Amino acid sequence: MGETRVDLLHLLEDLRDAYPGATEETILTEIVANSLDSGATTITIATDPAAPALTIVDDGLGMRRRELARYHDIAASTKVKGERIGFAGVGIKIGLLVSREVLTETRLGKHHVATSWGLASRHRAPWRWVAPPGLVAGRGTAVRLALTNALSPLLDPGFIEGVVRRQFQPLLDPALGEILAGRYPRGVRVVLNGVRLEKQGWNAPEVVPIAVRLARKRKPAAAGYMVRDHLPLPEERRGIAVSTFGKVIKRGWDWLGVTPAAAEHVGGLIEVPGLAECLTLNKADFIRAGARGATYLAYRKAIQEAVSRQLALWGDARDAGEPARRRAARPVERDLETVLMDLAEEFPLLATLVEQRAGGQRRLPGTQSGPGPWGGPETPILVATSQPEPAERGEREPAPPAPAGGEPGEPAAAPHGEEPVEPRPAEAHPPAPRGPRRPARYGLSIRFEARPGDPELGRLVESTVWVNEAHPAYRRAVASRSEGYHVALATAMALAPLAVEPAKEHAFVTAFLASWGAALDRRKGPRRR
Repeated sequence: MGETRVDLLHLLEDLRDAYPGATEETILTEIVANSLDSGATTITIATDPAAPALTIVDDGLGMRRRELARYHDIAASTKVKGERIGFAGVGIKIGLLVSREVLTETRLGKHHVATSWGLASRHRAPWRWVAPPGLVAGRGTAVRLALTNALSPLLDPGFIEGVVRRQFQPLLDPALGEILAGRYPRGVRVVLNGVRLEKQGWNAPEVVPIAVRLARKRKPAAAGYMVRDHLPLPEERRGIAVSTFGKVIKRGWDWLGVTPAAAEHVGGLIEVPGLAECLTLNKADFIRAGARGATYLAYRKAIQEAVSRQLALWGDARDAGEPARRRAARPVERDLETVLMDLAEEFPLLATLVEQRAGGQRRLPGTQSGPGPWGGPETPILVATSQPEPAERGEREPAPPAPAGGEPGEPAAAPHGEEPVEPRPAEAHPPAPRGPRRPARYGLSIRFEARPGDPELGRLVESTVWVNEAHPAYRRAVASRSEGYHVALATAMALAPLAVEPAKEHAFVTAFLASWGAALDRRKGPRRR
């Protein structure tokens, strides 16, 4: 009988490499995230350069004896997907790579146990029960890493404070306390070497609040702010950062798909608790496919509109300086509205790129008619705004009555006691239920970039198709004056992975091109109202 062997060291190294940051930053971030997942209100971090060692203690729920025993298994976790920001104690397990010993003490009621853990060889990481050293006073969990390197950044208080403030910026920002109160009703305190990390806002000449609300909901589904400074911002603070449950997931402009002309002068932070269900396995990015991907795209579109609106108020042009070659994309973009409307019925995930106008319902993916996860029978409508909500409902100005005849484009009068919903153009929403087709607008744009050596005709980044103008096929299309067909084909191939499984991509491309060709006949016919 044989035995399955695992190269444990190689597995831990691969796990470490799956995270974008440095090893020490990943270890610290994941341990703090696990403390937050346990419901901790105080996280105490202490460095001991003489040992050398790093100790992190929280007052969270703690673990029972059998849970602590399972905690040493590499892939074991009791967490529910979509409800936590840590993953399977990864921080402590990657800590084996930089530590001689990992001591874990936990206390929950009568359960008060501790273990010692270490990497003995490439294939073995033995652990044993030890007497609790008394790091946990009431309840909670303590982790002590006995580091192999006396010069490790984990012994530098400045490095630790920088990582905590960067990775958990919303928890230490007073402007986001209200939206995080539902998750952390008693707040979160971080103490480093006996000194509490004070909350700090963003000091800038212009700070504008950003909110994304569900219709008739008092509490925002996403909230944050944008800042603009006459001086260039530090590199790590440029762009919009998006966080969930207080942990920053993405930062910059690329994820949002909006780049202002003066990108180095604009920054911001937006907390979106609902995006926790869209996190990837390592919690370092968002899923872009399937139902969870559609949810991410819907939230992203609402945030994109709020940010774009504020940039417009600041007079900052969006996507300035487009190349002249974009003329080839205009016929395709003009027909995309019709094409995506036709295909969204057969390929529902494409509906994340179709946005119904005011008067239609904009739904998050997975919601059904009747009571749902939002706590009521109403269909949630994403409303993006860059203005703060008045403190009391009575402070709102009454909505003007709708003109007789109900002209399209005018806000409808809301029932008594309900918040009127202003129409928002180009609002993102996932698939709508069965019923009569409503007018829609596409949320897809086409841009060009040069990627020599890339065999792909185009790629989909968020809601933009980037056509590879360095591809030999594109150069041949330009020479034969068939750029429009090439752009349509590149768009179809870029959308295929989002719309269908790999085995069905050929059928999708065929359906896309057929619908695109039929759109020309419709354009020649009489205009539809």
